[in-house]
Amino acid sequence: MRLAAHLVTAALLFAALFHLLPAVGVLGAQRLASLYGVAIPGDDLLVLMRHRALLFALLGAFMLHAAWSPPLQGWALAAGLVSTGGFVWLAWSSGWLTPPLRTVMWVDVVLFGALGVAAGVRLLSLR
Repeated sequence: MRLAAHLVTAALLFAALFHLLPAVGVLGAQRLASLYGVAIPGDDLLVLMRHRALLFALLGAFMLHAAWSPPLQGWALAAGLVSTGGFVWLAWSSGWLTPPLRTVMWVDVVLFGALGVAAGVRLLSLR
């Protein structure tokens, strides 16, 4: 039982770290370009990408908090699975990715796996 709790906490901390890293994109186009290897061609797209970075920061902060708050862990695991799984699905179905975006996709594959295992372990431990 205790091992299950540690595994869920570790998975949430791991996912939180990778969701907090892109938060530096809020600082502007240069940070976003270095993160994703793409130029941000206009102010409208820059606002959307900076907002995306802000949402990642919020999700990362939520997962970080939930790592030590068992009542929130199910919600945090679900949000993380939707975030990582959604990106992997969108990236995979696009058919073409820059090398930095391909790296992001594979990181999300690993995170999806870790969160999926943690969600399964948590569900089994609640029985």
